[in-house]
Amino acid sequence: QVRVAESGGGLVQAGGSLRLSCVASGRTLGNVAMGWFRQAPGKEREFVAGVNWSGGRTTYADSVSGRFTVHRGNAKNAMYLQMNSLEAEDTAVYYCVADRTTYGSGIESTFDNYDYWGQGTQVTVSS
Repeated sequence: QVRVAESGGGLVQAGGSLRLSCVASGRTLGNVAMGWFRQAPGKEREFVAGVNWSGGRTTYADSVSGRFTVHRGNAKNAMYLQMNSLEAEDTAVYYCVADRTTYGSGIESTFDNYDYWGQGTQVTVSS
């Protein structure tokens, strides 16, 4: 059974930084696309960032581009989201997701197109 688990959330002041981690277990996810979504209270879940199976291609939501960086770990079952210059609007539960398709050509930005996801980690940015 595949499991993905996020960690690294917390409370930070506006302008600060956090690094989220996602680790997968149960099968190797080193050859699939992975990504991050978030959901703020009263809002729909939205795509944040994604990385392709090799780690060579990334994509970001406009709202985080230039502030957030997604990358895969040396052990390909791990993925990280470095979040800098955090804003109050970044407050949300952040979810790690992973695709099932190996060596896929794209990075999905729709949550339902992913096959595995974690329980989420809370990020709170105080203004």
